[in-house]
Amino acid sequence: MFQLTENEFQELLSLTEFKQEGRGGRRKLPLVFTECGVAMLSSVLNSPRAISVNISIMRTFVKLRSFLSMETTLADKVGRLEKTTNHLFKVVFERLDTLEGGLPSLPKDRKKLV
Repeated sequence: MFQLTENEFQELLSLTEFKQEGRGGRRKLPLVFTECGVAMLSSVLNSPRAISVNISIMRTFVKLRSFLSMETTLADKVGRLEKTTNHLFKVVFERLDTLEGGLPSLPKDRKKLV
């Protein structure tokens, strides 16, 4: 268990739809558990409610871990896609430039067909 910093707490509030209304409020920054801390807590607390809450918290940690790994995988894929598309666009524009140089020029005083 550890205490959040002010920046971490503000970021947490911005991620959730928690609204602070009314007077008063939090005087101290909240204490939070790590994944290992939740596992240790579940070995100490033995009521059915505590067990079910700890199981749902552990499942949340597992989902967060999978989202983080998915995000890095997607970032890698996007990076590779950018490299290949940049190369392809470069080739396409070079070809268009060479084609443009070989096209015959039209007379400037030509009439448009309506």
